[in-house]
Amino acid sequence: MNTISEQPATASPAALNTSPLPPAFLAALQQRFGPGQCSTALAQREQHGRDESAYVGVPPPDAVVYAESTADVADAVRLCAQHRVPLIPFGAGSSLEGQLLAVQGGISLDLMRMNRVLALHPEDLSATVQPGVTRMQLNAALREQGLFFPIDPGADASLGGMAATRASGTNAVRYGTLRDNVLALEVVNAHGEVLRTGSRARKSSAGYDLTRLFVGSEGTLGVITELTLRLYPLPQAVVAAICGFPSIEAAVRSTIATIQYGVPIARCELLDAATVRAVNAHAKLGLREQPLLLMEFHGSPAAVREQTEQVQEICHEHGGADFEWADTPEQRSRLWAARHQAYFAALQTRPGCRAITTDACVPISRLADCLLASVADAEASGLPYFLVGHVGDGNFHFGYLIDPHSAAERAVAEGLNQRLVSRALALDGTCSGEHGVGLHKIDFLRQEAGPVALDAMRSLKQALDPHGIFNPGKIFL
Repeated sequence: MNTISEQPATASPAALNTSPLPPAFLAALQQRFGPGQCSTALAQREQHGRDESAYVGVPPPDAVVYAESTADVADAVRLCAQHRVPLIPFGAGSSLEGQLLAVQGGISLDLMRMNRVLALHPEDLSATVQPGVTRMQLNAALREQGLFFPIDPGADASLGGMAATRASGTNAVRYGTLRDNVLALEVVNAHGEVLRTGSRARKSSAGYDLTRLFVGSEGTLGVITELTLRLYPLPQAVVAAICGFPSIEAAVRSTIATIQYGVPIARCELLDAATVRAVNAHAKLGLREQPLLLMEFHGSPAAVREQTEQVQEICHEHGGADFEWADTPEQRSRLWAARHQAYFAALQTRPGCRAITTDACVPISRLADCLLASVADAEASGLPYFLVGHVGDGNFHFGYLIDPHSAAERAVAEGLNQRLVSRALALDGTCSGEHGVGLHKIDFLRQEAGPVALDAMRSLKQALDPHGIFNPGKIFL
């Protein structure tokens, strides 16, 4: 098994600084929570000590606590603060950048039992939920109200985890990210106190915007225990279209033109030919194995018809084929399920591999420059890879498939990743459109933000978490 020393520099051995739990802390933890909510069993610890990142060999947390209420979270935080024990919030475990790994030991605080939809306010287009509610669970509860929550990162992630990483996904081109769709939060701070940010009002100019401070903080500033979210009416008409292209460039140029012409497309996803082959094999689809755009259009029947006609014309101008349609709910569900499974489909093409992923985002006008140069770089490396992208908002993902035991392959992949991010930053982009920083992008954030901005972030961290108990070793060192 690889050790952490074989990981990229962004997760150096110095990041590992673990020590056993103080016996007094463990005794107090077990007394407060009991065997039904507190476990030191290796199997449960290991389950909470891995995610979908390429890291291996990181020790699991020392204990797992299953919170069932805000009071449970507050008590767990107070105990950790008293004994200076790290606390790592845990949701569905689907993070990609090592956010939930216990690099400094401590406890994993599992929030998935806090899974109640607390209130629906259809008249105000909002809902209040606990952090363990998943996006699919919320949408099931909304169906009879004629509403939906549009943020769809692919995995059936917890809404608390999605807020913590500022998730977005396939619908972001029209509906925005979690940053745009969280109205208010309940958060437990580093003293075990409960604070509330925001309200159900759609706007406010009262004080600092603490809501957006905690959204995207990756569990380093507090523990989210409640969220109030924006909802949207289900569109009258929904149509999905598939368009094949002779090249990735043609697909990207079509996307750029669609956005620049102001077409309010809901989804616009790019799959390269290798990814299409993997998806076909995994999901038993019959998609043409060439670069594809998977698109979805929302609105009134007339508006959807106008949008599809406009985009079909744009795609034809760039060599795209006639659209293939998926206009029934069953067809659309199958299509998007296959897209969401692209990551796992790609892993199956090389059994035993792990994926080193990246998700750079650039201004839409620079998308072709960045993406095509990154494709050429990946091709020249000889390393297997897959490419998908929420290209409607300039966000794309490469996954480099490596043998996790090969230091040489890891070095090649990290070199590709470094060059891709540097390319994106040179084009006024960002090192992460939606995955977050975690462990893997620490150096990239330093490159993007610069020392003054990083010092400001550290000052906020010190002010809100003076003893450094919340998810230490993440975002910056």
